[in-house]
Amino acid sequence: MDPKPGDVVHVGARASVQFGGDRALVFRVIKVCDKPTYHGWVWLTGYVLDRTGKAVDRREIYVQHEGLRLIGPTAAADARRIPTPANQPARQRPARTARTTV
Repeated sequence: MDPKPGDVVHVGARASVQFGGDRALVFRVIKVCDKPTYHGWVWLTGYVLDRTGKAVDRREIYVQHEGLRLIGPTAAADARRIPTPANQPARQRPARTARTTV
């Protein structure tokens, strides 16, 4: 698979031996490095996600394309979002008043 920013992927032993067993992780990709590497490998920057989908650590990892398993594009983050009803305006900050010095 070719990961892209926003993808949530499972990174296990097939991606790289360092992620085998209990060291596997769920990773949200924020950047795919375009520098040349060995064939089939890629540098990814992103966030390690916990069981609730919350980012717990930012990391850069070197993995094989074929070992990544797509879980979904920002699947965990979408589950937490509460949509604003169409007839209700989005929350806005109150306007600032100008400060004057006396």
